[in-house]
Amino acid sequence: MSYLFPASSITLEAALRDLHSGNPKARVAAAHALGDVVDPGDRTSARAALVRALDDDRGEVRAEAASSLGEVGDASVVDALARRLTDGDAGVRQNAAIALGTLRLPEALGPLITALREGPPDVRFQAATSAAEIDGAAAFEPLLAALDDGDPQVASACALSLGAIGDGRAVGPLAALLDHAEPAVRFDAAYALAELRDGRGRDRLIAGLDEPARAWDAVCALEWLGTADDARALTALLGRRKAEPNAVLRAAGAILRLARDAGVAEADVAAARRVLLAGLALRKLPLRGLAVQELATAGGDWATTPLERLRSSRKGKGLGDEIADALRQIHARETP
Repeated sequence: MSYLFPASSITLEAALRDLHSGNPKARVAAAHALGDVVDPGDRTSARAALVRALDDDRGEVRAEAASSLGEVGDASVVDALARRLTDGDAGVRQNAAIALGTLRLPEALGPLITALREGPPDVRFQAATSAAEIDGAAAFEPLLAALDDGDPQVASACALSLGAIGDGRAVGPLAALLDHAEPAVRFDAAYALAELRDGRGRDRLIAGLDEPARAWDAVCALEWLGTADDARALTALLGRRKAEPNAVLRAAGAILRLARDAGVAEADVAAARRVLLAGLALRKLPLRGLAVQELATAGGDWATTPLERLRSSRKGKGLGDEIADALRQIHARETP
């Protein structure tokens, strides 16, 4: 018998049955399970059942079926998903757009570009991201044209997609968004410009360091820019008592990675080291894990003993592989 999950979970046969005749909750669960099918033969059956489920009378079932088709689909499901870009349920429309992007098939690009131009805002928003995932070069001009979309979330999605594509022709149009009426669009434009190594949005990124929802992205963008001004802004974050803790750890790693090229002062380098070493003792496991991750790319010999101490302690439980990888990376950097 073919199992989709461990032995206690639903079987392929049960999922196919429930998707056809179960109650709505069971049909949603079945559609979700079919997205995890691995066996090629089973995937054929799963695809056919999920395409049929795109016509289910319940929106939550159609949405889950669309999502799963992104995982097990092929070119044969593109038309069925494209039809759901105009579904009456917003969740279905969005999941269909996400699934088309997940498939990464050239056949899916045309429907997404049409949706970017003509769909409702929730679809335009997702179509921008999905189109860029499939073919950035082909999606570039449609995304550029959509930068002046009247919906701020769509404008932001287009800006971020253009930054990810990496075509320098987008710099001018993105810079124009730095004066947008919506703060979120201004920040996303600054982030996209930083990804293109243009610092015209630096002030907006520095301001974002004090906003918990944006601090992480602001740190990443300032590291991409990588000048002495950016390093100083990141150093200032280390001493702020109410700063977002994940962003502080990320900033400490960024400072150490920028130290040589950005001319970071020794006192600031020492402060960044202290932050990461203190991070190894933080109460929350994800924060300790992030400190280990940052040390993997920014640590030196000074970090090896604290990492080894963490590995042998109770707080190191669950981080053994990450610590071992960090020690390997540090050793590789420090060995002539």
